Amino acid sequence: MLDIELNNVTVNFKGTSALEDVTCSLEAGKIYGLIGRNGAGKTTLLSLLASYREPTSGDVKIGGEVPFENRKIMSQVNFIYDVDYSDETENVKGIFEAADRYRADFDMKYAMELAKRFHLPMDKAIKKFSSGMRSSLNVTIGLASRSPITIFDEAYLGMDAPTREIFYQEVMKEQERHPRTMILSTHLVSEMEYLFEEVVMIHKGRLLLHEPYGDLIEQGASVTGGAEEVDRFTDGMTKLSSQQLGATKSVMVYGDITLEKQHEAREKGLDIGSVSLQDLFIHLTSEEE
Repeated sequence: MLDIELNNVTVNFKGTSALEDVTCSLEAGKIYGLIGRNGAGKTTLLSLLASYREPTSGDVKIGGEVPFENRKIMSQVNFIYDVDYSDETENVKGIFEAADRYRADFDMKYAMELAKRFHLPMDKAIKKFSSGMRSSLNVTIGLASRSPITIFDEAYLGMDAPTREIFYQEVMKEQERHPRTMILSTHLVSEMEYLFEEVVMIHKGRLLLHEPYGDLIEQGASVTGGAEEVDRFTDGMTKLSSQQLGATKSVMVYGDITLEKQHEAREKGLDIGSVSLQDLFIHLTSEEE
């Protein structure tokens, strides 16, 4: 299995830092959600793993080896993104056959099954595909490749909601059948968060957090009740947002609420609710006014 290690990684473009001092470890065999606002540095990070570029400083290692220009490692990583097929005259079968030649673990039978599920026209030139068809083709190649490290960088944006759901189902099934490291970079946080075992959040080129999904969700809570009681209860806590309607107030807080504090909340007539990953993402990466 190929663990991923990034140590003090910085990437500069013309004097601007796309990534700055990023350090994290991704254990092999898990599904990771990579989230961040536009321009946060997600694609830059993924391009390092895919050996598209080297870091300006710091170390990137996959399976203990530097991946850049390393044929052994590069063959184990598949980077799926929105490919420009405007000049591609080949059809689906031809694309699959090319993938089969270059990807040792590619499963042609599974690729054909996925093509059927996604209703891909087998004899039509790829350049004539709609954006939804192109996205379906890309994720099919990614899933059927069964590469030890499979990266999906917003490769599903052209799909409609029912087609995306098919993709999500296949991600879960594939991870059971053929466990691998999957990295899903997405803005569709509310749709996809149930897929994530761990969450990596990037903000302005820096690693904001890297935590197991369950642990992260438990750190956020909404406290709702009478405005004065809510204010007293949340005094000293890290507040992410606040809403008030009449005498009722709801405050989203970030940080563990102990069982003792939960008991205190019930005694005061306050309701402690959960928050979604999307809520946490929005408020943790919000710009200060």
